[in-house]
Amino acid sequence: MEPEMQAIESNRTWDISDLPPKHNAIGLKWVFKVKKDPDGGIVKHKARLVAKGYAQRFGVDYDEVYAPVARMETVQVLLALAAKGGWKVHHMDVNLHF
Repeated sequence: MEPEMQAIESNRTWDISDLPPKHNAIGLKWVFKVKKDPDGGIVKHKARLVAKGYAQRFGVDYDEVYAPVARMETVQVLLALAAKGGWKVHHMDVNLHF
């Protein structure tokens, strides 16, 4: 949990502010995951602090939704082009903890 909190603080994810009138704060929840190697051995324990977004109401608490995730169709097209062109394909994991 410490690395997650350090990343939140170093990225300045939150600003302390007053809540607008007639609005409720959105709760938080810790989500824990155990990462394992192919043999089933534990590699590391991960913790993420997430907002309980299901408590939000469209038009009241938020106006739009955005997630920086590629559509599956886009990934399939890129892989098809790579296969046809004989390109090497590499997987990369981006860590946003600075």
